[in-house]
Amino acid sequence: MKKTIEEHADRFSAVAESYDDEQDSQEYLACADLVVTHADPESDDVVLDLGTGTGAIALALAPDAARVVGRDISAGMLDRAREKAANAEIDTVAFGEGRFREPNYDGSVGIVTSNFAMHHLSDAEKREAIATIADLNPRRFVLGDVMFFGTPDPGEPFYSPEVDDPATVGTLVDALTDEGFVLTTVEGVHDQVGVLVAERFGESSERVAVDSGADVSSNEPATGGGGDGAQQD
Repeated sequence: MKKTIEEHADRFSAVAESYDDEQDSQEYLACADLVVTHADPESDDVVLDLGTGTGAIALALAPDAARVVGRDISAGMLDRAREKAANAEIDTVAFGEGRFREPNYDGSVGIVTSNFAMHHLSDAEKREAIATIADLNPRRFVLGDVMFFGTPDPGEPFYSPEVDDPATVGTLVDALTDEGFVLTTVEGVHDQVGVLVAERFGESSERVAVDSGADVSSNEPATGGGGDGAQQD
C-alpha cells in the first residue's frame, strides 16, 4: 500500500537534517543542476518551487529571481530550508506548507519548478497536479524527476516501489500538452531520470488549456543530461 501524504511528510521530516548530505549521487545532482539551468528566471520573475524540500532549487534560483516561493508537505524539511536561507542571508524566498494539487499560493507566477518530488503521486494525481500548475498561468514549468524513458530494469530500479510511483515520459508529456504546455526540452539523465521543460506562450491571459491530439508517446531520451548518477527520495 502506498504511503499517505502524512506518512510521506513524517518520513521526510525525520531525515531533514541529513537529507542534503545524502543526496550526493551524480544523477540527482545533474538533475538538480538542469532544473536550475532551464528555469532561467528573469529579474522580475516569481518562481514557485513545489516539493521544495530543504530549498536547494529555491535557494539556487533566488539570486536571479524577484522572489521564490517554496512549498512542501514536510515541516522538518521546511524548517531546514528556512535555516539555510537565513544562514545564506537570502531574504527573497518564502517557504511554507503546500502540495502539488493544493499549493497554497494564489499570486502571480512566471516559472514553476519541481525536482524529485512528483514521482510520489499516482499518474491520475500527476494529471491533477499539472492542471493545478497550469491554472497558475506560468510561462514555464521545469520538472526534474524519476521518469521512465523505456522499460525499467526490475533488477535495478531507480526508485522505491513501496513509496514511489514514477510515470513514463509519454504519460507526463500527454498530461502537459493537454493543459496547453509545449515541450521545448527533454533531457535524459538516466533511463529512469530526466528533466522536462514545458512552456506556454503568449500573454498570461491568453494561456488556456488546449486539447492536444499529438502523438507524444515516444519514451526515448532526447538529449544527454550531463550526469550519470542520483538518489531516490
